Amino acid sequence: MPKITFIDPDGNKKEVDAPLGLSVLEIAHKHGLDLEGACEGSLACSTCHVVVDPEWFGKLDEASEEEEDMLDLAFGLTHTSRLGCQIKITEELDGLTVTLPSGTRNMLVE
Repeated sequence: MPKITFIDPDGNKKEVDAPLGLSVLEIAHKHGLDLEGACEGSLACSTCHVVVDPEWFGKLDEASEEEEDMLDLAFGLTHTSRLGCQIKITEELDGLTVTLPSGTRNMLVE
């Protein structure tokens, strides 16, 4: 089974199983990791923002225009930022490493 490594804001690493076809957001939730996902993967927020390790960024599919629009709202945006709900695990992504930002910007909360 593929693996993914999550790095929390304090630098702690956690390698977990990453079933094929699941999103980074779904995998984080399955393992109790602190990745919000307020819109539940419907591309209506940026709370599942992750920073992809530069070594892996080029292996991802291109971000859609909708994802790019939501990323513009993300807290701590970087040049390798993506939304966890939009990264689906494939065999090619076995070993993917992502960092969880230190905060989120939830525009869905009033």
